[in-house]
Amino acid sequence: MSDSGPEERSARLTIRGTATRDRIVSVATELMYVQGVAGTSLDDVMRASGTGKSQIYHYFSDKNALIEEVVAEQVARVLRLQKSLLRHADSMHGLEQWRDAIVRLNVARQGAYGCPLGSLVSELSEHSECARSTLASGYATWDSYLADCFQRMQVRGELAAEVDVGGLAVSVLAALQGGLLLAQVTGDPSRLQTALDMALSHVRKNCVELG
Repeated sequence: MSDSGPEERSARLTIRGTATRDRIVSVATELMYVQGVAGTSLDDVMRASGTGKSQIYHYFSDKNALIEEVVAEQVARVLRLQKSLLRHADSMHGLEQWRDAIVRLNVARQGAYGCPLGSLVSELSEHSECARSTLASGYATWDSYLADCFQRMQVRGELAAEVDVGGLAVSVLAALQGGLLLAQVTGDPSRLQTALDMALSHVRKNCVELG
């Protein structure tokens, strides 16, 4: 009976190790979103991920190293969702569908936990330059998805050509962030709905009638 060669065994170990590391980061991301970064210990992560201390420290030198990976993972998750919701949006109808999807997610959580990126900003941006930079880059990309949507609306002729799409994107994203914060503190997702409705009303005022 033939045995696997050393390269094949090494590849299997690498795959297994990568899966373990990814599981730790995924679990830590969920815990830190719900419990906060400060409220989540490495022991919490070990219990929830089914790993031991030696495994945690094999992949991460300390909690700060894990936090950096959590920030990157949370940014990637948010951007994947926003890209999927906005990449084909080129009209007010598309923006309204985006708004509805965001509100549905917030209703499902009853307004809890706020923005996955915003919660990290409040805890980390003043204490970790690495986290601040990653989060800033994430917001810039999110902002660009909205700006691209507005630019497509201009190409279609639905949005006035003179509108500053970058500025409009910032205003809508700011309304979203404020709405998420209000929904979180009040436990009332309708605050988010109101904030986004006002933001889209502002966009609509810059639209023109299509022939």
